[in-house]
Amino acid sequence: MKTLITENIDIWTTAIKKRSATGRGSNKKIELTGIKKLRELILELAVRGKLVPQDPNDEPASVLLEKIAAEKAQLIKDKKIKKPKVLPEIVEDEVLFNIPDQWCWIRFGNIAQHNSGKTLDKGRNSGNPYPYLTTSNLYWGKFDLKNVREMLIEDEQLEKCTAKKNDLLICEGGEAGRAAVWEKDIDICFQNHIHRARFYSEISPFFMFRFFEQLTASGEINNHRKGVGISNMSGKSLALIIAPLPPLPEQHRIVAKVDELMGLCDQLEQQTENSLTAHKTLVETLLATLTNSENAEVFQQNWARIAEHFDTLFTTEHSIDQLKQTILQLAVMGKLVPQNPNDEPASVLLEKIAAEKEQLIKDKKIKKQKLLPAITEDEKPFELPSGWEFCRLADLIPQFQNGASSRGDSNGKEIVVLRLADIKDWQVSMSDTRSISINEKSIERYLLQQGDVLIIRVNGSADIVGRFITCHENYSAIYCDHFIRMRFPIECFSAAYLSLLGSSALIRKRINDLFVSTAGQKTVNQTHIGSLYITLPPLAEQHRIVKKVGELMTLCDQIKSCLNDAQATQLHLADTIVERAVN
Repeated sequence: MKTLITENIDIWTTAIKKRSATGRGSNKKIELTGIKKLRELILELAVRGKLVPQDPNDEPASVLLEKIAAEKAQLIKDKKIKKPKVLPEIVEDEVLFNIPDQWCWIRFGNIAQHNSGKTLDKGRNSGNPYPYLTTSNLYWGKFDLKNVREMLIEDEQLEKCTAKKNDLLICEGGEAGRAAVWEKDIDICFQNHIHRARFYSEISPFFMFRFFEQLTASGEINNHRKGVGISNMSGKSLALIIAPLPPLPEQHRIVAKVDELMGLCDQLEQQTENSLTAHKTLVETLLATLTNSENAEVFQQNWARIAEHFDTLFTTEHSIDQLKQTILQLAVMGKLVPQNPNDEPASVLLEKIAAEKEQLIKDKKIKKQKLLPAITEDEKPFELPSGWEFCRLADLIPQFQNGASSRGDSNGKEIVVLRLADIKDWQVSMSDTRSISINEKSIERYLLQQGDVLIIRVNGSADIVGRFITCHENYSAIYCDHFIRMRFPIECFSAAYLSLLGSSALIRKRINDLFVSTAGQKTVNQTHIGSLYITLPPLAEQHRIVKKVGELMTLCDQIKSCLNDAQATQLHLADTIVERAVN
């Protein structure tokens, strides 16, 4: 088995996948799937009799069962246990796989005395206080004894709800089947949501613990659970579980080998996690040199250093996502495309906007608003290239409009309404829209136009609130009140540039400082959005930036696709090795 691990070390340590994460755009964690599969393989081989060689000198399990029968008969005669119910014979269809000749299939209830513990009822319980375990103290293979509580228990109840050294404790509720061996010399009480199993004839509780691990890893445990969501496993269900029983000496050899190999898995896991952490830190550090470059010459030197090791740096989804974020940051800093001295500078654009604003106020089309404080030098996070300006969004006189209520109007006209569910990868998707009835005047107010920017106003996730979504066409749709629409009376932005600006660290950090949390929801308002300070490039350069970002993001997606294909291949190889080893 050690050879199987070492010969395929690259497969076990590189077969990884993303763990699911809630929230659009939220950070994804890596699951070391290869090592997880390796652990499952070790358990599978252990319970099938394929992990250690059989010894023909071992007393077969059939003799062990005869000893158990004699032991139970004596305990019944001595009135130490009641005569147990006869469990049904094991039929051929119940047998899951072949086992060695010296092994036997048994029902769990025939090899162990088992029962659940004491029910906590503060109003009725009496006796002396004893510490007791709950399912919250019982983990796979260990116990957390930091928050052990006490329960009143009568002396005559103690034996039934007390665990002794080498008893196997099994969760009845929660993650039914989760188990650990009580290895301490002191006794401990346990509650009614835990089963205690005390084995006959020195059967190894550690072997049976590994059996429950395998039962859970394979999903077979679900056949013995009841309930949806929070499952439970009754004493009757526990008794009926079919388990393979090796000879006693082999049980101990199997436990020793499993412990040894699981320790090796722990080492591999730690080494892999350390390697991934080091790789993550290296990528983030090197990418930061790009955004921190003092001038074009230093930028080129830093980029050359990264480009030289591109194939070894960008080998994980996280590294590619970091590259994407760096591209956005370079874009809004003016470091992604060269400046053109013939472009009309942003300062001239700001003068035009100021003049337009005065005219709109004079024509009473907008109200004179309170001046926002000027952006100080300390607030400016970096130096901008010639032709660029820092400004607040409110300086560009955006027209804000919160969205329509989803209730609609009883006598209105039916029209598509965009919801958060219609935003896919920060783009408007019309593939599965809904409609509401709303009056004509409201349709006119909320109708979307090409170039409009929707800002997500409210959500439970901080990463989603304040995102900018560009309307690339006239959608013949309105938008719900989860959004704020932003529209500019004078062309000062490429809507696509504004959208990528809204996804950059420059805006995201500021949004996170501004949003308000209420009842688990995070919100931003029009004042928050207007106060954002942004980088304003010449309009012509905005279009060049958007084009370059699009090209580079496509390249990143292609790299990620190749990476996913490679990871899928590694997972397939891991599955194949497992299948061949078991069969």
